[in-house]
Amino acid sequence: MAVQISPSILSADFARLAEAAAAVPNADWLHVDVMDNHFVPNLTLGLPVVESLLKATSLPLDCHLMIEDPDRWAPAYAEAGAGSVTIHAEAAKAPVRTLREIRAAGARAGLALNPATPVEPYEDLLGEIDMLLLMTVEPGFGGQRFLDMVLPKIRRSRELIDAHGGRLWLQVDGGVSEHTIERCAEAGADVFVAGNAVYGADDPAHAVDVLRSVAGKTGQDGENG
Repeated sequence: MAVQISPSILSADFARLAEAAAAVPNADWLHVDVMDNHFVPNLTLGLPVVESLLKATSLPLDCHLMIEDPDRWAPAYAEAGAGSVTIHAEAAKAPVRTLREIRAAGARAGLALNPATPVEPYEDLLGEIDMLLLMTVEPGFGGQRFLDMVLPKIRRSRELIDAHGGRLWLQVDGGVSEHTIERCAEAGADVFVAGNAVYGADDPAHAVDVLRSVAGKTGQDGENG
């Protein structure tokens, strides 16, 4: 598994998003949390900001839609040029159609699950997605403490993904830092969203390198063991 780091601009200065993107040129993705104050108790940014960001960075945008009615809005993010668009299983009413529309518009399609949402009921959807996102905090706000209770679900998700051919990326989002990323990698995650751990650091690019090194070391240890 190749480790990928997706810094979350939720933890950046919203007045300087272009600078925040430029501060992590070594990242694989730029994670954009779209919140509508309905599905989650917070309001962040939407499609116009994503369209502006696409002009300001060469990093592909990893758009995570924490919104009601993603069936209506998600395809537009893909059409705008986002590299990946993730919808929540808890919010989507027609997930198969929406995931296929995201792919048809040229983006990777992701399905997100909240901490208390089990993965097993969504096994049949694995063939419709490119990435499974497991929330490791309750969605809505950055800076929360990582929930260790999700680790068994990460392991179970990796087992299901491997059983289906192992082509899907397994992303974790919430409380990811150099102190928690190793546990996530050991459990089977390979794409890591990090907010405060990157943008709270004096040198965000160095923080990305540290996270990648810690997560990558897990895979090397496994290969050597």
